[in-house]
Parts: sequence; structure tokens; C-alpha cells
Amino acid sequence: MSASAMAGTAALPLGTPPVPGFSGRLEPDRAALAAHITETERLLALLRPRPLRTPAQQEAAERLLGGGRAARSAFLALHAEGVYDELTARRTRHLRLPELIRAAADEFPGLVPTDAQMAAENEYIQAEKDGREIDQAIFCGAILRSATAGRHLIEAMLRPTPRALELLSDYRAEGRVELSSVLVERRGRAGHVTFRNAHCLNAETNELIGDLETAVDLVLMDDATAVGVLRGGEVDHPRYEGRRVFSAGINLKDLRQGDISFVDFLMGRELGYINKMYRGLLSSPEAASWGERVQQKPWVGAVDAFAIGGGMQLLLVLDRVIAEEGAYFSLPAAEEGIVPGLGNLRLSRFTGARTARQVILGGRRIGTADPEFRLLCDEVVAPCDMADAVERAVTELAAPAVAANRHMLGLVEEPLDLYREYLAEFAVVQVARSYSEDVLAKVERRWQRSRGGS
Repeated sequence: MSASAMAGTAALPLGTPPVPGFSGRLEPDRAALAAHITETERLLALLRPRPLRTPAQQEAAERLLGGGRAARSAFLALHAEGVYDELTARRTRHLRLPELIRAAADEFPGLVPTDAQMAAENEYIQAEKDGREIDQAIFCGAILRSATAGRHLIEAMLRPTPRALELLSDYRAEGRVELSSVLVERRGRAGHVTFRNAHCLNAETNELIGDLETAVDLVLMDDATAVGVLRGGEVDHPRYEGRRVFSAGINLKDLRQGDISFVDFLMGRELGYINKMYRGLLSSPEAASWGERVQQKPWVGAVDAFAIGGGMQLLLVLDRVIAEEGAYFSLPAAEEGIVPGLGNLRLSRFTGARTARQVILGGRRIGTADPEFRLLCDEVVAPCDMADAVERAVTELAAPAVAANRHMLGLVEEPLDLYREYLAEFAVVQVARSYSEDVLAKVERRWQRSRGGS
């Protein structure tokens, strides 16, 4: 960035462009939105980057950004389905979420940030960004609120990823693929997916989310595999060195650094590999019934040490959970200040509403000695017996009727439209929380502690 750009100007924009009065017709409203956002961006460019702004400049920036978001929301309230139909050729093209957003930036200028705008934003830590991901969330929420467009997007995200398709022949032949942060290997009739983010207690990062979706795709597409198994690998942390750990949840250091992506992480995990484990991989989109359209397999979770945050969320879509003695589960949403994924939707099915509130709102940790633990876990074993317990579970769940019955259970427990409507709200609420002052302050304090600061 040039010195002149960094210096900026002390002048403040004289006003905020008024939100256009949209007509309800797509073409003139598209032009009106583009003109409004163009002017908004021109005025924003008069200000310094956020880290260098004065309080008055930041106030002006927030007014401009808020006006742009109001215009996008008003436009999408009228045209979400029309926009989606144009981007997908009337739902004949299945675009994954990143592709859909990129297409929207090209075809509807100003509706979502461009790649260049996101690249510039991503040069900064989370607290120093303008929150352009909020604009992406407005778009995602509007698409998901539409039953027609939202269902189509969900189906697009249930298709195999290009990377998994490239690796499939090798996996079928070798029964093993090593990704950067995940190992997937076939053992007998089970596809074992092992988290290997050893440096951060198997916490979730952008890279891990992408690798997990590839691994889940491979397990679901592999004809020789009947059951999937999730387990954490050994970690480097001094307290747990040499031990397996299931997952520490979202990597808050990455969140502080601005490296947790709304599209690839926050939405990608829920619409991607977790939904594929729960609902199956969309392999025959033209088939009449959902059961014929997807490849479904049961999943086993082997929990060593703990399943925190996103790790615990995973357990809520698994068919068998086995934990070692002394393990615990927690969803520290109140402490972190963010929404625990789909935990709010799913946890009460297992524990009842009162315990779910204690866990999500009060930060309650549930350990193997607590009676509620058995509501979330099928079996508790000694660490030395974990492998045998997993093998028994695989044998039981490989029975031919299991996949069909888990599909029918899913229809009752979580209808697709309930899931879609929750995600529509989640998109907007979660991204707002990730830019809120209390969350930014908490992750900064954690960051400073990790560096030995005060």
C-alpha cells in the first residue's frame, strides 16, 4: 500500500447517499444499487484505512457502510430469487457458495464485495477490518430465506468437491490420502478421518475445514467403505503432548488475525462437510426421492480428552459417540461471544432445553461423571479400549438397514426447511458477532496472553 494511500485525507464525506427507492423491477433496481454502492465506495475512499482513522472518520465510515448494507438488504428483499435464478441459469447450474458470491459480484455490481475488495480487507486483523463479510452474509441470508433458492444452494453444497473428485481414484486404489491437516484412510469397512492440526489442539482453521470436506467426500464416495469414523490425532501442546485430542473448536487466534473466513469456514463447515455427514453426498440429483439422490453412511466419533465448541457440535450429527474416561464436552459460546454453529438447533434434541441453555448460555461443561453425559455419548471406555470399541461400532453400523433408518430419523429430527431457515438467520447473526466489540476484545486478550503480554 502506497504512503499516499495510507496517509489518506482528514476531510470527512459531507453525507451518506440515501437508500434508493427500488421499483421492484430487477433491471432498474440493479442499476440503482450499483450507482448507490459506487458513490458509497467513492466516499469511503476519501477516508484513511480503519487503523488510521480518527473517531470522526470512523463514525463517517460506519454511516457509509451501514447505508450500503441497508441498500443491499432492501434490494435482496425484493430480488433474492431473481438474482439467484440469473446466477444459476434458473437453477440449472449448481454453484458452490464461493462461486455463487463471485458470480454475484460480477453480475450485480455492489451487491457483494469483489475479490479485490476482500483481498484488501484481508490484509488486516479482524479488529481493523471494515467487515465486508457482513455484506456477504446479507446476501447468503437472503438466498437461504428463499425456499426455492435456499434449497438449491444447499443441494449445490452437498455435491462432491472438485478436489475430492481428483483424489478419488487414488483413494480407491490406495485406501489412503494425506491432506495438510487431515489423514483419511480405509481400514476394513471403515473410512477413518483423523484431524492432524497438532499445533493447536486440533482446533478448526480454514485449512482444516477444507480438508475435512475433502475427506468426508472420499469416505462417502468410496464403495468399499460402509462407515465413517472421526478421531483427533496426537497433538503438540505441552499439557497433552503425545496424546490424542478430539477438537478444541474454532481457532480463536486465527479469528483474531482475521483468518477465519465467513464463506469458507463459518458457512462452509455447516453447508459442507457437516451437512454431508448428516444428510449425505448428493450424487444423483435427478432421482425422485432424497434417499435415492444421496449417498449416506453412518458416522462414529471417537473422543479423546475433550470435544470443545465446534468439536462438540460435530457429535450432534454422529450416529455413535465413544469417549474415553475423563473426557468432557463443552460449547463455550458465552465465553467466546459467538454462536456455536448449529448447536442451538441440535443440542436440545439430545439434552432437553434446560440443559442446552446451561451449556450454551452458561458455559456448563459436561464430563463423563455427569449423568447428562450419557445423553450425548453412547459408550465410555478406557483409553486402551478405544480402538476395540470403535471397531465394534463399525461392525454394528455397517448393517444394510442402518443408512435407510438414519435417513428416516433425520427427516423427523431436522427437516430440511428448518435447517435452511436456521442457517439464514445464523449467517447474519454469526458474522455480526465475529465483528462485535466484545468478541474482538476477548480474542485480543487471549492473543496477548499467548504472547506473554499483560
